[in-house]
Amino acid sequence: MNTPHAPTTAPAPPVLWRVYLAFLVPMIISNILQALSGTVNNIYLGQLLGVGAMASVSAFFPVLFFLISFMIGLGAGASVLIGQAWGAREPERVKAVAGTTLTIGLCAGLLVAIFGGTFTEPMLRALGTPADILPGATAYARIVLLAAPGLFLFLLVTSMLRGVGDTKTPLKTLLISTAVGLLVTPALILGWGGLPQMGVASGAYAAVASYLIALGWTAWYLRRKHHVLAPDAAFLKHLRFDRTIAAKVLRIGLPTAVSMITISLSEIAVLFLVNTHGSQATAAYGAINQIVSYVQFPAISIAITASILGAQAIGAGRGQTLGKIARTGIVMNLLLTGSLVLLGYLFSRSILGLFITDAAVVELAQTLLHIMLWSSVIMGMSMVLSGLMRASGTVLVPTLITVLSIGLVQVPVAWVLNSRYGINGIWAAYPVAFLTMLGLQSTYYQLVWKKKPIRRI
Repeated sequence: MNTPHAPTTAPAPPVLWRVYLAFLVPMIISNILQALSGTVNNIYLGQLLGVGAMASVSAFFPVLFFLISFMIGLGAGASVLIGQAWGAREPERVKAVAGTTLTIGLCAGLLVAIFGGTFTEPMLRALGTPADILPGATAYARIVLLAAPGLFLFLLVTSMLRGVGDTKTPLKTLLISTAVGLLVTPALILGWGGLPQMGVASGAYAAVASYLIALGWTAWYLRRKHHVLAPDAAFLKHLRFDRTIAAKVLRIGLPTAVSMITISLSEIAVLFLVNTHGSQATAAYGAINQIVSYVQFPAISIAITASILGAQAIGAGRGQTLGKIARTGIVMNLLLTGSLVLLGYLFSRSILGLFITDAAVVELAQTLLHIMLWSSVIMGMSMVLSGLMRASGTVLVPTLITVLSIGLVQVPVAWVLNSRYGINGIWAAYPVAFLTMLGLQSTYYQLVWKKKPIRRI
């Protein structure tokens, strides 16, 4: 929903599900666009430049994921504070939080550009990048690192817009970014219209062009709509570092980033175990992850929505609606994610056939996919509760629960069950971890968090 010129209060309970849907639809579409954009760009590189080009880009992914995780965490912290201020009808506070957050993002981006751009090759060597792809990986990574300030602004702006209830503008921004990227990448690879052929670096230049053009359009659009976050004179005076606001943003944002990084590291450990079963198991793992990521988009979007609506309700002094926000989020997760899981069960063989042609691998992947699918519903329920608690500034315990469930339950259980039951045991560790996470989050939510006084941060 587009943000009005003046803040609105938290939604009334009778139409809460409609508010959820107004948030969810644009966010789900945005997630799908991001996933498809990455997939298509990989196809461009693989088909037009070969496997080496894809490997060069993949070599930089761990660094890029770390940087993006930090910015997503920072954006999550800012969106909570902005949501509370928006619910309290405090547009100046919204601008102050956004100004401080963007200042942090710009400073971080400049540091990354200076140091990352200077030491790109040594960094990739330290990551163990193979010598044959090191030049291509270095060329790609250096461009992305030098353009980090723009990338960080792009990620933060889209996140903060959602904090005031605006999910349509980020979607439009992403549509522009995706369209530019999908056009510029092949144009630079093939040299359309006399453009230089940039090889592996084409994807990096295209990414930079896409988010810079999208940011420019967003700034123009927000000023035209007189949006509360429009980069006008009233907003720019808040573009400075406020220590108090920064501490609050980082208090919420850093744990969120840590949980994302933990999940990523656990997946690396799981992949190591999967690889011991041979190339067929690895192929099955890759196909399953592609499918499950789309199934999890609604769950992730519902959790973000719960966090934003919860923050707005707290800011508006309507803490009594938090329980209804949680229940509605859980029900919507059951309906939306559950429906996708059902479709996944019914058409699993056909869907897997889009990624895998080997009948034996399809058979293996189908069994494993069924295990993964229903566990996504459990994960979604847990994320709703942790998202709602994050809206009140309670992040440490929910984050610890996530980290412990993934790092100290999923990975060890996968290792133990793998030794006893093989590849099926590895996948069984996912529902075990998610059930543990849901049980702990629910217990903390019911016995501790609900009994605490809910105050603005």
